[in-house]
Amino acid sequence: MDTPKPQQNAAARGLAERDANAQALAEDAPNLAIDDALARILGNPPAAECPIMVLLVDDQAIIAEAIRQALADEASVDFHYCASPEDAVQCAEETRATVILQDLVMPGTDGLTLVRQYRQNPATRDIPIIVLSTKEEPLVKSAAFAAGANDYLVKLPDRIELIARIRYHSRSYLNLLQRDEAYQALRQSQQQLLATNLELQRLTHSDGLTGLSNRRYLDQYLAAEWRRGTRDKTGLGFLMIDVDNFKAYNDTYGHVAGDEVLKRVAQTVESCLGRSPDLAARFGGEEFAVVVPGTSAGGLRLLAEKIRLAIEALAIAHAGSASGVVTISIGAATLVPSVAEPVTTLIEAADVGLYRAKRDGKNQVAISGW
Repeated sequence: MDTPKPQQNAAARGLAERDANAQALAEDAPNLAIDDALARILGNPPAAECPIMVLLVDDQAIIAEAIRQALADEASVDFHYCASPEDAVQCAEETRATVILQDLVMPGTDGLTLVRQYRQNPATRDIPIIVLSTKEEPLVKSAAFAAGANDYLVKLPDRIELIARIRYHSRSYLNLLQRDEAYQALRQSQQQLLATNLELQRLTHSDGLTGLSNRRYLDQYLAAEWRRGTRDKTGLGFLMIDVDNFKAYNDTYGHVAGDEVLKRVAQTVESCLGRSPDLAARFGGEEFAVVVPGTSAGGLRLLAEKIRLAIEALAIAHAGSASGVVTISIGAATLVPSVAEPVTTLIEAADVGLYRAKRDGKNQVAISGW
């Protein structure tokens, strides 16, 4: 089967496809200009300036991490990952993806079946789909386009090419939404949809003991909110919480009892949060953290005091505590994120506050800079 003639034919087909793609991009340029003009008339920003929501559906975590890193430095590009083919269509709806990167081979359901399911669902039928395959095969590529795919890439694709295709397909899709006058509603609901999606993702990034988000997810969420705050010029608050005299508690009551204390503290901290964007996480050991987007120093102090009093009200006996019960110390900090500073600036500021709360007698709140 591997004769020179088929190879030549395959090469010719590849050149023809490349020329066809180039021609399609050139022909679409006037339409994009018209769409930008329409967007200005309707009062909407041009699609090129709108946030891009990338959904990767792939069962291989290593692929997800590679693509996440490739997109990490791209402004206005948010990355979402779904490892289960059973959840793919629902995830595409909830995240309001502007482009789907769909793996071709997945356990239980092949990628082309998922492509057809996207196209049969009213909420996802127009979302651009880029099929990811392990090799270049004309027959498979033809089947992918026949199923409804918009593009085809061999993974892992070149970073520059991947970003270019994501931006191109996303812009075309967003222009379609604008032409249908649906983009305005999309922008209004985007914050809520993103918060819902992050809440769903939190369930898969939880700490095994306390059920709160784990440190890895905390870092990801804090980085995302730092970027958002940089764009929107809104404050971002952070609480660093430490259980007072916890080593003494373990020494007196045992580590099993200590684990129960951490669980009750975690549950109480989370119950004090009143907004869906607020995130409670286990920072490590007996330390917890709370991310509070869009807050002021005064609002952050009120929340911190609410948490401190709620823990004290649990009245968990602690012979090694000055008050006779389990207490916590809290360091708080709030900043307006800036591209000139790393996200660790906020953590370090809260840590300074925690040190001061410990130094001044524990069971209290200290806001860094106050």
